[in-house]
Amino acid sequence: MNKIPEVSVVLPCLNEAKTVAHCVEQAIKTLAESGLHGEVIVSDNGSRDGSAELASNAGARVVHESRRGYGSAYLCGIAAAQAPIIIMADADNTYDLHEIPRLVAKLREGYDIVLGSRLGGVILPGAMPWLHRYVGNPILTGLLNRLFRMKLQDAHTGLRAFTRIGYDRLELSTTGMEFASEMIISAGQQRLKVTEVPITYYPRAGTSKLNTWRDGWRHLRYLMLRSPTHLFLTPGFALVLLGWLPLIALAAGPIVIWGLFFDFHYMIAGSAVALLGLQLLSLGVHGKTYLIANNLEKPDRIMEWMQKNFTLERGLFSGVVLLMIGIGFGVRIFITWTQHGFEDIFELRSGLVALTLAVSGTQVIFAALFLSMLQVKTRDD
Repeated sequence: MNKIPEVSVVLPCLNEAKTVAHCVEQAIKTLAESGLHGEVIVSDNGSRDGSAELASNAGARVVHESRRGYGSAYLCGIAAAQAPIIIMADADNTYDLHEIPRLVAKLREGYDIVLGSRLGGVILPGAMPWLHRYVGNPILTGLLNRLFRMKLQDAHTGLRAFTRIGYDRLELSTTGMEFASEMIISAGQQRLKVTEVPITYYPRAGTSKLNTWRDGWRHLRYLMLRSPTHLFLTPGFALVLLGWLPLIALAAGPIVIWGLFFDFHYMIAGSAVALLGLQLLSLGVHGKTYLIANNLEKPDRIMEWMQKNFTLERGLFSGVVLLMIGIGFGVRIFITWTQHGFEDIFELRSGLVALTLAVSGTQVIFAALFLSMLQVKTRDD
């Protein structure tokens, strides 16, 4: 009867014939020396240089994933892993797999995920391009920390350890390089305990698969798409307030503040800004609803309140009220115009307010309808 392994080491592989066998042998040796019963899984992503055969001959269990991508390879390899503790590392000799016992020890202290921090450790000459070391990784890690309230030095390291129980709670799905970001974001949202240990990062053997601008953009794009609050809601709310300020302040006539003259043209700008802000607000609410409906985010207090109180009917009612107020202003202007024999009247200010209210009401009506469509799946579930 085969004993269930304590640790599974998962290595993604795409044409790593120069290094994969060494990585497998190093992992097996480290597990044996540390007294850990384990297995090494190589997730081959379509190699054509004999990498899979070399890995198998070195003692790894090889699984094959036809869908190309960093995340795809890991999803396949981790799914095949049998142990309650999983180590993920690249198969290009950039990570010292003798670090495995240190990562496992941290997990046994009660952490769910342990990251091997390159930026908090030692980066050997030639191991990481200066653009990655001093610009890309620090900026992306800092942005992730800011948006998702993490406190990490190196959120995109490729050497990680985690428990199977913790991993299953993450429900990861991305297939590209953003897999690394998705893991940390989901860990934060699931309130998993994450820590780092400093490691040494070595120069790669062979040609890197990483594309600086393409993969950097994929990480940045994913961070933004997973944070509709910062991307849409916060700027949207600010723009609505900023836009309505001149609309209200200048409705009765021009004003002078500190010697500066503010007149109708500021109202025009305010109307455009307010409508843009309302559009951003609706996009933010729709984005958060989509993430919640697809289990990519847990509802915060605002979304919980909206789900309970902002029904389709209330949304439609709010939009109709705004629309009717705008139309009411427009009707009053039209009546005034007829009373003056259809001659020129000075109602541009109230007319602009009326138009802004009417357009805002229309936006709210259609936003409520679309929001209800997004919630159909959630309600059925």
